[in-house]
Amino acid sequence: MKKLLLSSLLFGVVPTTYGQLAATTNQEKTKEIRYENPAADLRGYIVKVGDPAPDDFELVLTDGTKTNLKALRGKVVVLQFTASWCSVCRKEMPHLEQQVWQQHKDKDFVLIGVDRDEPLEKVTAFKKDIGVTYPLALDPAAGIFGRFADKKAGVTRNVVIDRQGKIIFLTRLYDEKEFAEMVAVIKSQLAG
Repeated sequence: MKKLLLSSLLFGVVPTTYGQLAATTNQEKTKEIRYENPAADLRGYIVKVGDPAPDDFELVLTDGTKTNLKALRGKVVVLQFTASWCSVCRKEMPHLEQQVWQQHKDKDFVLIGVDRDEPLEKVTAFKKDIGVTYPLALDPAAGIFGRFADKKAGVTRNVVIDRQGKIIFLTRLYDEKEFAEMVAVIKSQLAG
């Protein structure tokens, strides 16, 4: 009987203690993230799914073409925030090219890589080096990036916007499961 009582006390204390340690560790991690914008979530986004996408900016592509989100209404849009120095972006971009752009580019779909704060020559060389054919836009001073995420937050982000201009999916970094979910959301939007 004593062994049973001791075992139940021990097993009751260990999970409780572990849960407290896990909670403390998560709180400490949360405290480490300090963004300039108080609206930023833990991934650095200042927008969320369901929000209208900010559309008060112009996208200038590497070929000189200009567009904006208002002009793209009626299409499913993916803004992929990237930079040549970002190793995770370099890993993700070939997947975007093959699984998203090559599959949907002739439908009511637009994918634009938004290169954060780099000059035209560098962005053009980056596009060639990675081998993507989808358009890249310039984002001087991270002005476009800053409409979606805190400027201190990292790149490698995808913002999926529906035909009405509403944000329907957000990714951060390159996670295969999250990427597959994004691809499924895009397919679903284009099918409907």
